[in-house]
Amino acid sequence: MLISVVIPAFNEEAYLGETLASLNRSKAILEGEGSLQAEIIVVDNDSDDSTADVARDLGATVIRETQHNVAKVRNTGARLSNGDILVFVDADTIVPDKLLSRIVAAMSDTNCLGGAVDTDYRPMKVTVRVYLQFWRILGKLTGMAQGATQFCRRDLFFALNGYDETLFMGEDVDFHWRLKRIAKRRNGGVVFVEDLRVVPSTRRFDQWRLWRTLIWTNPLFIFLFRRTATSWQGWYKAGPR
Repeated sequence: MLISVVIPAFNEEAYLGETLASLNRSKAILEGEGSLQAEIIVVDNDSDDSTADVARDLGATVIRETQHNVAKVRNTGARLSNGDILVFVDADTIVPDKLLSRIVAAMSDTNCLGGAVDTDYRPMKVTVRVYLQFWRILGKLTGMAQGATQFCRRDLFFALNGYDETLFMGEDVDFHWRLKRIAKRRNGGVVFVEDLRVVPSTRRFDQWRLWRTLIWTNPLFIFLFRRTATSWQGWYKAGPR
């Protein structure tokens, strides 16, 4: 069996190296245990920096997707992957060494159809730190899981038609909710891994003014404009580097 890690990446030369280094450590541990093999796929989202070169230098398979829509980028990676288990990791997220082994352990239960991994945001600003911790707690209470690291069985991913490509924001939360609904219909389960936490970059929150963070992470704002590409240029074209 094979586990495929799919990483969407747009102009991530400054962050991707650390992400891949952490994943390579996790892959080495997994393969050393002899349970599964792993492949790492970076989907270069038409970057104009050295993202693809960084990925290749660190042993990842690089494929290209020109359309700036993270849902489509994730789906492109999934379609060209070979794994029985699909893991989606953001390009600026550091994973713990035992991440892949932990996911495999969860998926060894045939009733487990997928899940997500808890996050550990470490912003510089105290106000943002408190704000993100509030959303972490609320997300756990409401079953809302972000896409910094999500995973799913391959057949189920395609039964769900992957991530919703009409969404330019919130596609990760939408996917997790749909995953939970289909798992319930199939008498299966979805796991939220809390004993390990991934560490996403907080560059946006560190660089933005607080009002911008409050608006762009507001669920109502996301819901109203999630299908409008022009509302999310700070993610797709003019994001902080």
